[in-house]
Amino acid sequence: MSPIGMTLVLLSTLGFFAWTARRRLRQLFSGAPDPRVDLKQPGEIADRLKTTVVYALFQKKMPNYTLAGFAHMGIFFAFIVLLLNSVMLWVRGYDADFDFFGILSTSHIVGQGYSFLKELFAATAFLGAVTFWYLRLVKRGKDSGDPKEVQDKPRMTLGLEANIILGIIATMMLADFLYVGASLALEAQALGQEPHFSWYEPVGAPLSIALAGMGADTLKVLQHLGFWWHSAFVLIFLNILPYSKHFHILTVMPNVFFYSRRANALPKVEDLEGKVEREESLGINKITDLSWNGILDLYTCTECGRCSDNCPAYITDKMLSPKHLTLALRNHLYASEEAMFGEKKEGEEKEPKKEVLHTFPHAPEGGYFTMDQPVELVPNILHPDVIWGCTTCRACEEQCPVMITYVDKIVGMRREEVMMKNEFPHELQGAFNGLETNGNPWNISAMDRADWANGLDVPTIDENPEAEVLYWVGCAASFDDRAKKVARATAQLLKKAGVNFAILGTEETCTGDPARRAGNEYLFQMLAEQNVETLNNYGVDKKVVITACPHCFNTLANEYPDFGGHYDVVHHSDYLNGLIAQKKLVPTKPVKAKVAYHDSCYLGRYNQVYEQPRDVLRAIQGVELVEAEYWNRNKGLCCGAGGAQMFMEEQNEKRVNVKRTLQLLNTGADTIATACPFCMTMLTDGLKAEEKEEQIKQLDIAELLVQAIDLGEDVAEAAE
Repeated sequence: MSPIGMTLVLLSTLGFFAWTARRRLRQLFSGAPDPRVDLKQPGEIADRLKTTVVYALFQKKMPNYTLAGFAHMGIFFAFIVLLLNSVMLWVRGYDADFDFFGILSTSHIVGQGYSFLKELFAATAFLGAVTFWYLRLVKRGKDSGDPKEVQDKPRMTLGLEANIILGIIATMMLADFLYVGASLALEAQALGQEPHFSWYEPVGAPLSIALAGMGADTLKVLQHLGFWWHSAFVLIFLNILPYSKHFHILTVMPNVFFYSRRANALPKVEDLEGKVEREESLGINKITDLSWNGILDLYTCTECGRCSDNCPAYITDKMLSPKHLTLALRNHLYASEEAMFGEKKEGEEKEPKKEVLHTFPHAPEGGYFTMDQPVELVPNILHPDVIWGCTTCRACEEQCPVMITYVDKIVGMRREEVMMKNEFPHELQGAFNGLETNGNPWNISAMDRADWANGLDVPTIDENPEAEVLYWVGCAASFDDRAKKVARATAQLLKKAGVNFAILGTEETCTGDPARRAGNEYLFQMLAEQNVETLNNYGVDKKVVITACPHCFNTLANEYPDFGGHYDVVHHSDYLNGLIAQKKLVPTKPVKAKVAYHDSCYLGRYNQVYEQPRDVLRAIQGVELVEAEYWNRNKGLCCGAGGAQMFMEEQNEKRVNVKRTLQLLNTGADTIATACPFCMTMLTDGLKAEEKEEQIKQLDIAELLVQAIDLGEDVAEAAE
């Protein structure tokens, strides 16, 4: 071939890539540390490697969108298999007969096996590229994971860039086939033979037969064309990656490896008061406040749009789109490079770089700001409604095939708005005042917290310190009239099963979940420290804690350890299911109902509790369990209450709870079952909006189970 030509290709492409890689790495390493990534923990590295193999190498989430998923997997595995072929081609630029010392020669069984795999996967990659062209040019990016609810808005970014990349991939595969076919035809001519079919060259061999009639000079031109096109464009493609969404090809492995294994817990802000005094960032104010793995997230976004496709805010036409949030931050990160690292020479006057104000889609039009230093993200890059539209349901994170996190970034920006700027939806002020004054977001007197238990003879832990179980009631079940019925049903079932339990009574206060998700970290930490002190004083770390509120469950189990609270926390659905399995609760009374169960985000996606509530329902005679098609379990749509949305007004007329209610009504169910007081409230309101509250029942699983249990006279009388 041409040693000089190959040297020029390698030096120019690899040199430019090294320059680009230095720029990207410099911004990456400027990020702050993330306390949730601790490789010193026992078994941490092994667990992370396993996750990387499952989610990055074998792409567990890709088939969630069947056609696009398998097309992507075909291209991905083709690049892995063909990498060895590319290396061989680069060396052949210096030695035309190089085949790894005969091992990859087609006269060797190993070489034949590799040749077959190479051509098979090259064909798969070509078909994958054609499939993506179909999805982009014919379907126009409107394919959805849900066969019944294709969104009007395309989930993928449609533009020239992706089509160019697909063209490079497709022609690279064709070029390799051309190189093999022309080489085989030349070899046959040199031996005075006709080209023939061979099993290990299923595409190259037939192509050589088709080219057999051409002259040697023409074949050499085709051979060189195929060789240089494939070997050079692999390197050209490498240089395109850091400037496009295909950067994820290089960053997906480390991004998945360093993914926060505590995604269900927000990172604790250390030295909160000290940071306030020093006027340091309490969350994410500027792009420089992102953690290094937060920046890696931005590099890794594939722009596939699966996050937005499943986002309750985006589905109901809020301004938030998780995909566009990531892209706005990524574009701003790249634009901030000079502001972050640029150095002026002495006496040099430089025109500051300008960037468009409000880069987020649908944001108000703005002017320009100069980039002599990184700017505040809200409202300059992201409209405030973007971060306040999030329900923190983590549907985006559940669907993201490359494990990008969104909730921590959004809550980080909320912290700045609430604690540093005092700018937040005005409705939250009442919730904050209530949490600070009376320990509940409705600001009802704390002295009324245990009134739900009147007549049930439920002891407090002060009265029954030997209790094996602490029932954490939560604010909703303590103060909301509808949720109180769930608390009473749960208590009745515990008493029927003979469980030795107690409550905190007036010593219980809000876990702080609404405050934390709304960005008021100071208020959350105050409540968390108060609760941990109370619980530890009663030795609750040696007891079982059960709660019917998934938000309390998640906070107690996953976030309180950062404050010294380590508890065995079980959701009431899980605990009741265990009592049924132990025959301590035996449903004997049939309950005729067609039930659609709604998955709470903080129970399901946050803590993987999907089957236990369903098992409770299945144990009840007469219950027919039905599912919302597609929108169930890890794909269940949020009720709209999470992320402190329970205490805010929605941004537009389309309401998340109504959307979710309609999905459940489409099952034909006559009863909607929940396992969360917030979900119960939101879905009850959804039924009212659809004027179905009289026809459709809305019950917690504990209430349904109570109907199926013979409580006995003592428990029944106490309940009355």
